Amino acid sequence: MNVLEISGVEKKYPGVIANQDVSLQVREASIHAIIGENGAGKSTLMKILYGLIRPDAGSIRAFGNEVNLKSPQDAIALGIGMVHQHFKLADNATVLENVILGSEPTRFGFLVKYDEAREKLKEISKNYGLEIDPDESLANLGVGERQRVEIAKVLFRGAKILILDEPTAVLVPQEVAELFANLRELVKKGLTILFISHKLDEVLSIADDITIMRRGRTVASRKPSNTGKKELAELMVGGELPKPKVGAAKISSSSVLNIKEASYSRLDKREILNKVNLELHGGEILGLAGVEGNGQSELVELIMGLIQPSSGSVEILGMNVASHLTKDIRNAGVAYIPQDRQRDGLLMTAPLWENRILGHQFNSPMAKSIWVNKSAAVEGSKSIVAEFDVRTPGINVLASALSGGNQQKFIVGRELSGDPKIIVAAQPTRGVDVGAQAIIWDHLVQARSKGAGILLVSADLEELFSLSDRIAVIYNGSIVSILNPRETSPEQLGLAMTGASKS
Repeated sequence: MNVLEISGVEKKYPGVIANQDVSLQVREASIHAIIGENGAGKSTLMKILYGLIRPDAGSIRAFGNEVNLKSPQDAIALGIGMVHQHFKLADNATVLENVILGSEPTRFGFLVKYDEAREKLKEISKNYGLEIDPDESLANLGVGERQRVEIAKVLFRGAKILILDEPTAVLVPQEVAELFANLRELVKKGLTILFISHKLDEVLSIADDITIMRRGRTVASRKPSNTGKKELAELMVGGELPKPKVGAAKISSSSVLNIKEASYSRLDKREILNKVNLELHGGEILGLAGVEGNGQSELVELIMGLIQPSSGSVEILGMNVASHLTKDIRNAGVAYIPQDRQRDGLLMTAPLWENRILGHQFNSPMAKSIWVNKSAAVEGSKSIVAEFDVRTPGINVLASALSGGNQQKFIVGRELSGDPKIIVAAQPTRGVDVGAQAIIWDHLVQARSKGAGILLVSADLEELFSLSDRIAVIYNGSIVSILNPRETSPEQLGLAMTGASKS
């Protein structure tokens, strides 16, 4: 029995056809994967199913009935829940408050039954291994923890169809295995999973059915038993899976980044980083591996001068970060690819050419005396669009109109322009397709060959093993291991990331 049937769905925006004649059939109690290149229309289709946007044409049948989803409330009432690629959470509220927001259990219609809600959330957390504290402030959580809150929020509302957008992007192998076990258990209990991912190995491992989208259309459907990575990649992007060509390292003897005994505590005295020691050389790619929430975000902010160490020192290109502004660090030749592209990397309501200026507004060619050089920004934007294959009708389009993957490609292109001396790359290929991944990998390798030191913070273990000269492992705010990727297995790295091995 099909629990969801989509027929002839279309959605158009000025200059962009997001969905065109999309058809999809999803079996009840199955895991149905949807894959496609950046801008293929996957997120648009999911937003239609969740009632966030309305289609221009086509029909949707859910649980045997044709439905007209005008809002997320309609979708939730039907039993459709969604965990977005970019989370919809309030930083100034607790985990419990985020989970129940909009669905508060009440007494007498106005008294919120927090105790009842807390017990229900604890039960959900325990049953599905989410490990979240209902009373923790969301502002204190990392990306991975926020994702678990989103999953709990959907389960709290009793979803029967669960839409997961890139759910494994922030997980280590052991956690991926646990998630997949949980998903299979949900399916056994009659739930249906829509699984959006760029990781073809995972799709082949977990899915019962696979639908491939390209340029707004559904172009093929496959069973995992009858296909492989090569065919799926060709259906997605018209080419084979890329492999980075790293080449021989030419690592400088001098360090471009030197962190000595650096610690950091929040205002509430909670220690996030504990005596971190780390050294990055020119011409080296140093991978940083760790489960989200173990201090890697704060370490990146420390390096960029966004926060100050409680003790110890951070020296970058000979500068003591504590006595310099982030502007000084950027102007010295430090590129920064943030892990949250929409919050920290883009002005969503500004056109692409204005976003090209961000972080480069004090340096030539983006700066011309005291003025912004618009013509240079325009030309720079066009170059990035062409070189990184950013799918956009033009550079005057708002950043918010681009898919997540195309936003990421634009940011990476902006940050790698101008031959930076250091590149702080936090999740540089998160949410991008295999073709875009190859482009970003190649540019990082090119920067390395020109002598740039690269700190690669990634949750993609294949990326870390493929690109890194060394891999530092961060756990509970400390560097617990420095590993040689050629002598380490993914399982050994995963154990180190979860604190099981501190060799």
